[in-house]
Amino acid sequence: MQRTATPFTRAEWERLVTLPGRVVVAATSAQVDSARHTVLEGLAGIDAIAAGRASVSRLVRDVVAAIYHEPDDDRPAAEEFLDRAAGIAAVLADCRSAGRLLTERVDRTDADAYRRWLVAIATRVCHAARTGGLLGVGGAAISPAERRFLAELTAALGG
Repeated sequence: MQRTATPFTRAEWERLVTLPGRVVVAATSAQVDSARHTVLEGLAGIDAIAAGRASVSRLVRDVVAAIYHEPDDDRPAAEEFLDRAAGIAAVLADCRSAGRLLTERVDRTDADAYRRWLVAIATRVCHAARTGGLLGVGGAAISPAERRFLAELTAALGG
């Protein structure tokens, strides 16, 4: 489902629509966590993607609509990186490509809104579960690896 005024090729649109979910997977993979933490992070990512419905950017709203418009049969199973470093690097490369695409195809307001939305998604994921500590007490709100991922994501998007 593509409703944005600026036309994208089918492949370009698909990249913009699938990238938020891939950013969630990369953000959950930035720090090795327990299964419980990964689930909490994934749920935070789903919520952050859905929050894009309230964006002032039509592009972001259209991407969210396309994500939720897909029939369940067409959705791939939850992605997990077999090689964390390679998986994160691939997502960051796709972010660089999407950043260039947005610069070429949409106005700066929509491009910046999409970029901020992806960073907001990753930020919510990275803050969803404390790292370290014992039995949920203590620890850090965000790990150095997660902080590094957020910086790399921001740079990759050209923000």
